[in-house]
Amino acid sequence: MAFGLPGFVHGKKALRRSLSGIKEAALKSSTIPKGYFAVYVGEDQKKRYVVPLSHLNEPAFQELLSMAEEEFGYNHPMGGLTIPCREDIFINITSQLN
Repeated sequence: MAFGLPGFVHGKKALRRSLSGIKEAALKSSTIPKGYFAVYVGEDQKKRYVVPLSHLNEPAFQELLSMAEEEFGYNHPMGGLTIPCREDIFINITSQLN
């Protein structure tokens, strides 16, 4: 009895190609430009925002960071910095910092 190894090898190559495409897409979506960092904002549904590092020096943004520290400490549920405020408030504060 013989097994169809050529078909198996071809299928393995196709799977490897499709997995590499998934890895590339994930890498592109998680890449953050130099001078920026990612935060997650929202009450129920968290949305990812990429903000400039210069915001860290702003008192209004430092207040948001204090809220995050009080709520989460160093255990952020999204795996990144999570700011516990409504999205519209975050947008309002950060738009005034630019």
